[in-house]
Amino acid sequence: MALWKRDWTAEQINARMVGNMSGHLGIRITAITEDSLQAEMPVDDRTAQPFGLLHGGASVVLSESLGTLASIMTLPEGQLAVGIEVNANHMAGVPKGQTVTAICRPLHTGRRTQVWQTEIRRADGKLACVSRLTTAVVEGNAA
Repeated sequence: MALWKRDWTAEQINARMVGNMSGHLGIRITAITEDSLQAEMPVDDRTAQPFGLLHGGASVVLSESLGTLASIMTLPEGQLAVGIEVNANHMAGVPKGQTVTAICRPLHTGRRTQVWQTEIRRADGKLACVSRLTTAVVEGNAA
């Protein structure tokens, strides 16, 4: 059975992100594979902390954005997912000027809750952050 129940494209998702948190931070979906959602985000004035490194909160926004989108994509029309818990472990700094890449995969896709893990990597491939998001499945339609 296929993971995705909605046939959204990366272009459609990116167009939806314009004008909201993900769009403001420059998050861009780069691929939708059989079992993952992938994205990139620049480390620039919008996403860096005062000392010139990627802000941990920006990493969490990236993770929650991907996990929520991925969770919704596994659900039939009439259901949505909302984040109910997120955590992040930061392993390596990422300096301004780089672009991080992220890959989000499911750990659990249940009827009431889902758990998604996102790995965020620096340009050299080193793991910068690993984050886990739990979503609740609720009734509703994506606007």
